[in-house]
Amino acid sequence: MNASASPPTQLRNEPDAPSPARPPRPVVARHRVQYAALRAITSSLGALGFRRASALGGRLGRLGYAPFGIRRVVVEKQIAAAFPEWDASRVRRTAVAAYESLGRTTIEAAILSRYGPETILGMFEESTTFNVFQEANAEGRGVILVAGHLGNWELGGAWLGARGVDIEAVGRQQENPLFDAFLTRTRNRLGMKVIYDGDAVRRVPRALRNGATVGLVMDQGTVGLASTWVPFFGRWAKTPRGPATFALRMRAPIVFFAPLRRADGRFTVEFERVPVVETGNRDEDIDRIVRDYTAVLEKWVRRCPEQYFWHHRRWKHQRPGTPPEQGNPL
Repeated sequence: MNASASPPTQLRNEPDAPSPARPPRPVVARHRVQYAALRAITSSLGALGFRRASALGGRLGRLGYAPFGIRRVVVEKQIAAAFPEWDASRVRRTAVAAYESLGRTTIEAAILSRYGPETILGMFEESTTFNVFQEANAEGRGVILVAGHLGNWELGGAWLGARGVDIEAVGRQQENPLFDAFLTRTRNRLGMKVIYDGDAVRRVPRALRNGATVGLVMDQGTVGLASTWVPFFGRWAKTPRGPATFALRMRAPIVFFAPLRRADGRFTVEFERVPVVETGNRDEDIDRIVRDYTAVLEKWVRRCPEQYFWHHRRWKHQRPGTPPEQGNPL
């Protein structure tokens, strides 16, 4: 049975209206040109239908690998470092597939504004692990939903919104204010609210107190006290501490979330609980939780490495004194 055959889960609350992280940027001529081009392209792609547009995105993504070679060295070296037992041929095949997946994900996200909740539900197989999320949500302290750049994370958020989940996603404010407003309108229409990262310290606790689900992507390196080094495929990776910090502060559960593409073009969603244990040593507790949700991400990346965003320099920031074999492979 697919997701469209089951009624939406009634989890909505009435959260506060989103507020911007900073005053809107002034709109200048280049913003208008960029936005007009974007809308023209997305309108043309959307007319193809979801599957044909996705397939086109895959073909365009492969061009990034060859002939253009955009970050090809980064992608191949990081895949080879993560899977040292693979030969060059398998690394290359996975790299090509990762470019195709990124192209599909980009186009699918670009045309998402054309679809409503019922259509989005129909794109997914029924999740066999949704009960993991439901049980965490039933605890009544909100849910921190952590994800990596795996599968189609934007479409996965729309699926949650279509299921009736009160979800607020933490994200960056876009440089182009017209595109930022378009993206926010699309997310709001699909049941997702936006918390700009500059507002996260204030808005995330409020959302959790209201019983909302807060989504955070946690696999890109950050600097300073907001992150810590934890192992990722055997190498030290600078990883955000935010989800762990909020979980301990608000006594909220953490659930890992992976919206994955199936071979038949449909999607499935996997959930996995991440333990939140408080021992009294806050720094050690945070580091352990960050390590745990990073380990869960690694497990799922190993299952479908071709759907991971290897284009990001995941090991760019290094812990002082790290041996070369455990550091940045680039």
